[in-house]
Amino acid sequence: MLLLAEAIGGGSGSRGWPESELFRWRREGFLVLLLLEAAAVCLANPSAPGISSNNRPSVNVYMSEEEVKKLLGLDAELYYVRDDVINHYALSFVLPVPSETNSLHFTWHSKSKVDYKLGFQVDNPSAMSLPQCNISAQGEVPRTLSVFRVDLLCSGKVDAEVILTVQLNLTFNTNNFTVLNFKRRKMCYQRVEQEPKIPQYSNKSINRPVYESVNATPTTSARVFYISVGVCCAVIFLVAIILAVLHLHSMKRVELDDSVSESGSSQGLSQPSTQTTQYLRADTPNNATPVTNNHPGSAPILQLAAASFPNSGAPSHETKSYPSLRIEKNDLKSVTLQEAKAKVKDIAISRERVTLRDVLQEGTFGRIFHGVLLDEKDPSKEKQVFVKTVKDHASEVQVTMMLTESCKLRGLHHRNLLPISQVCTEEGEKPMVLLPYMNWGNLKLFLRQCKLAEANNPQAISQQDLVHMAIQIACGMSYLARREVIHKDLAARNCVIDDGMQVKITDNALSRDLFPMDYHCLGDNENRPVRWMALESLVNNDFSSASDVWAFGVSLWELMTLGQTPYVDIDPFEMAAYLKDGYRIAQPINCPDELFAVMACCWALDPEDRPKFQQLVQCLTEFHAALGAYV
Repeated sequence: MLLLAEAIGGGSGSRGWPESELFRWRREGFLVLLLLEAAAVCLANPSAPGISSNNRPSVNVYMSEEEVKKLLGLDAELYYVRDDVINHYALSFVLPVPSETNSLHFTWHSKSKVDYKLGFQVDNPSAMSLPQCNISAQGEVPRTLSVFRVDLLCSGKVDAEVILTVQLNLTFNTNNFTVLNFKRRKMCYQRVEQEPKIPQYSNKSINRPVYESVNATPTTSARVFYISVGVCCAVIFLVAIILAVLHLHSMKRVELDDSVSESGSSQGLSQPSTQTTQYLRADTPNNATPVTNNHPGSAPILQLAAASFPNSGAPSHETKSYPSLRIEKNDLKSVTLQEAKAKVKDIAISRERVTLRDVLQEGTFGRIFHGVLLDEKDPSKEKQVFVKTVKDHASEVQVTMMLTESCKLRGLHHRNLLPISQVCTEEGEKPMVLLPYMNWGNLKLFLRQCKLAEANNPQAISQQDLVHMAIQIACGMSYLARREVIHKDLAARNCVIDDGMQVKITDNALSRDLFPMDYHCLGDNENRPVRWMALESLVNNDFSSASDVWAFGVSLWELMTLGQTPYVDIDPFEMAAYLKDGYRIAQPINCPDELFAVMACCWALDPEDRPKFQQLVQCLTEFHAALGAYV
């Protein structure tokens, strides 16, 4: 039995692939394939009514060893579906296609009748036409092992990177519909038109009269002279360009140093004449082109932001001078495993009361299960729970960090918080952390699933629903701020949601392992959520409720983009300088200006200029009511 597949999409990458990156991909590709094979999650449910284990279709879709060798240089097969088991991690990777490769091959078959529909999406039609396939657009999956081919047709008009999505819809019965998205990245180059060649007469039998021309062509010495002069001019021109670029780069560096050293040289976020008011206003997120405040759309956004939070403090006319990036050791690493177990001793329960069911998420050393907890007094009563645990090869430091970070919200009670309820810390067993169950699971994965469903059902989730989720997150964070609790890692990945659209904030235990692309090491062997951190947290390791407000603005951006990664094109080591220069993330597509103004206020350089969570709750509630008035 197949269920809905989850597409964890790759954002837009940088244009072109340097050879070093391609070599690094192929060098590490074998380890990646091992992780992909080990991380497949079985979504089949043999106990579903009407379907027995003998009646399962046994669908297999994979890349043959020859195809993997062509794309990754590895001798291995890469399965996307193996005996009805969907490998979500394999589907989440955007595989590069070498420029000389113009076709893709997929191997597939099933034991019983499975209908399919095949479609294609290209993000840059000017560079690549819609691919063509050697099979029909819809039909039945072959019962014998077969291979179908997808031809990639570059137009040759422009140099561009193209993200291609091959969408395969599989239908086993009326209520069983699965969407598989295979993403590929290919460089298309502009076709160079060759000069027409003058035909040469090869028939030597034709006698042609030969005339002597006077000074018709320059002599050999003259041609050498002209070529030498041309080469010298070209070299001089290239040297002049290089010198000009170096000069501009050095001037920009001097201006940056001056702006850091002089506290009065730069203006606040809302000053229209300075660089700190630059926002990214583009048709697509993460466009790196800055737009200053004289842009027709920028000034109204800042005015709306100022009007929305009248009590958040006047914008400062001076920005703080931030020192160079400073790394401090994580205090969690100083806690021993015995100390971590002692902190949760009062909520420890017997391991026999917990039954593990499906694996919901899996990383390198951590797992999250859907489990069942038996009532202590009446074993016939059971309660569904999330179970966080580690694998057998996890180190003591990793186990300690899981227990310590799980206690971040312990003892707090709010409708939009999800603290731990029990733990299992028996000797000889890997520790388990239990949390109340939310049947739609992780918010980030839910948003990305909604983005996948938009192609078939544009009304799957409304903008009003997204604003309602943001209000709930702001309510939970407002409660934490009143209790003087700093989360330090607020993001969609650290929230969960149920089928009633209720959102709850969780701790960040195991998040570094389950979402490794959202954390980066800045030189101290400690992964940090760099793209969600405020500037003062990046450069001074200073965390406060104001830094949580900054992270809330990024989380609101995640909601409006249905789970996209912020600042995906910016190097993590350059984030501090990027934010200090006044750049911010782009306004999402179809995001109202009023809502983007809320995000802009959360990203003020001065923490005092950012709104409080209570103000965010009030502003978003009013905006939510206004949206309801139009429905």
